[in-house]
Amino acid sequence: MEIFLGVLIGIFCLLFLVTAHEFGHFIMARKNGVRVLEFGICFPPRAKAWVHKLQKDKDGKIIKKKNGKPLYKWIKIPRKDWKKSQDGLVFSLNLLPIGGFCQMDGESDADTRPQTFGAGSFWTKTKILFGGVMMNWLVSFVIFTILAWVGMPIVLENQFSIDSDKTAEYSKVTVVKIEENSPAERAGFKEGDEILKIEDVDIHTSSDVSTENLKYAGKETNYIIKRTVSCSDVSQYNSEDKKKFEPCTLMGIGIDGTSPELDIILTLKASLNEKDNEYGYLLGVNMESDLYNINRYTWSAPIVGIGTSLQLTAETFKGLGGMLWNLISGAFSQFSPDDSAREAGRQAIESAGDSVSGPIGIISMFIYLYSDIRITLLLFGLISVSLACMNVLPIPALDGGRWLMIFIARLQHKRLTKETEEKIVSKALLILFGLMIFITILDVIRFF
Repeated sequence: MEIFLGVLIGIFCLLFLVTAHEFGHFIMARKNGVRVLEFGICFPPRAKAWVHKLQKDKDGKIIKKKNGKPLYKWIKIPRKDWKKSQDGLVFSLNLLPIGGFCQMDGESDADTRPQTFGAGSFWTKTKILFGGVMMNWLVSFVIFTILAWVGMPIVLENQFSIDSDKTAEYSKVTVVKIEENSPAERAGFKEGDEILKIEDVDIHTSSDVSTENLKYAGKETNYIIKRTVSCSDVSQYNSEDKKKFEPCTLMGIGIDGTSPELDIILTLKASLNEKDNEYGYLLGVNMESDLYNINRYTWSAPIVGIGTSLQLTAETFKGLGGMLWNLISGAFSQFSPDDSAREAGRQAIESAGDSVSGPIGIISMFIYLYSDIRITLLLFGLISVSLACMNVLPIPALDGGRWLMIFIARLQHKRLTKETEEKIVSKALLILFGLMIFITILDVIRFF
């Protein structure tokens, strides 16, 4: 059931973000006088379709509203008419859940008919092509603003923050198992204890505990913990002849069950078998901790939303640059006569492959993390930023590449011919599809 819900949320995320991207193209096209033939959610085959049609009376005259504007209505298109051209904007719901599309009239740069994409000015085409990118950045801004209000997970070192408006909430480290005859058992640790401090260092993750343990090899060490105690633990119920139980107390512990902080002083064990240091210096407990620390904001939440979007955009471009460098340098290293150089190059290529994920990889992340709403929202925002960054790249099949082709043609004072544009885009699409298939195979191997 959990896997099913994770897959469902992952598919919805991709569907929503790609549709939002296409909606950005749609808005810019309509605002700039370019006719949109169809806006579709998901990909064909069709399930339902409607047309936004101008209303006319029996005599063929246009029906107008009270304010004098023409009256339009959404009319369902019968299945038998789906393949016929429609006089108006078509909105369709389709069956393949892999995104959406915005089909404009005359999408070739060479088309000069009125109200077509090709007939628009260079600035008009720029706005339309990058409308999808701007929509993805807008979605990420909204998501990160909401997260700033409800709790922004800290996932980057020096993550953008407004310290004057920040309320920090740290993850908890809880003891879930205690080893027999361990320092923790001898000192009186109990399952459920929350480790707050080791000596004077605040503890927020289980790795913090491991790090601090290594500092105090075989030394007497002070642990500050918090313990939850219930009435049943102290057997302090009121007599049964009373009509109701009174709150139980023990050493100032109230009915809420939360005790004051406790000091536990112990000497750490000097390895798993106490003969060598292979495993470090052990406390003797198994722990679990929250995935992340969070920061909350009030008035500055929109500022944090913008700042986080910009910071993650920069990190995404930095990651793309690193991946490209690893691929190029790794490929050239394979021609080196030096074995160590070839091995380093092979590892660089593997690193580049590990840093790329396709739809399967994205969905698999939701399978593992969907139960945490803040992490789910963070993934939404990260993927939206990634879509924006990818579509800016000068790859012919993507928005940035199409814009670059039009820009180069303008520098040459000519229009890009339909044949040339289709040839370049089709070849780029083939390469992208091949790359997507390869990445999907890698994702499937990683998943299993």
